Parts: sequence; structure tokens; C-alpha cells
Amino acid sequence: MAQILVVDDSATVRNEVSSFFKGKGYDVATANDGKQGLDNIKTDASIKLVFCDVNMPIMDGLTMVEKVRNELKNSKTAIIMLTTESDPKMKARGKASGVKGWIVKPFNGTSVLGAVKKLIG
Repeated sequence: MAQILVVDDSATVRNEVSSFFKGKGYDVATANDGKQGLDNIKTDASIKLVFCDVNMPIMDGLTMVEKVRNELKNSKTAIIMLTTESDPKMKARGKASGVKGWIVKPFNGTSVLGAVKKLIG
């Protein structure tokens, strides 16, 4: 059972982010796209935080967030977008969908660790 889910189509990013949090003692699961991420959230109630890319094949990250919030009626899982996308319209869509944060890549684990501790302990 995972506390953190990393959803990104880049294996490099998935490995970097998951390795960082595993090194800090968190249980981490990964998914290759929004559909896999959505499936993980459906089946693993222990997921408290999701780091999710925006631009992915099969299902993009913002669509995944909207499905988590609207179809699954899940408002308790914190979702942070980790993406190269900095378009204000995308950020506004994310905020309207309940995204807790928006981080533009590259990932810097040390800079987000405090926020993660506040969100999930």
C-alpha cells in the first residue's frame, strides 16, 4: 500500500521522484499514464498524495484529476502537478479541479519535502 503515487510517462522522472521519497521512508507506487494512475487511486485507499505529469499518452494528468474528483468523488487525496507545462490556462484548470500545487520540472525533492510532510505527515 502506497502513501505516494507518481504518475509520469517518463521512466526517468518516475524513478527520480519515487527514489527520493522512498529514501525518505515513504511507500511509493508509480503509474505510466493517467489511466493507470486513476486505476491505482481506485484500488489503493492508502494513497494520500499524487505527483502527476500533465502531458501523457492514453490519459493526460488533468483529465485524471477531474475523474478522481468527479467520478470517484475523491477530494481527500492531495494532487500536485509535476510538469513542464506552465500555461496559465492549464494551471487554472488544475486549480478548478482541486490540484494542491503546480511544480514546473525539474523535480527538486528537497524543496517540496516540507509541503509533503504538511500534506501527508
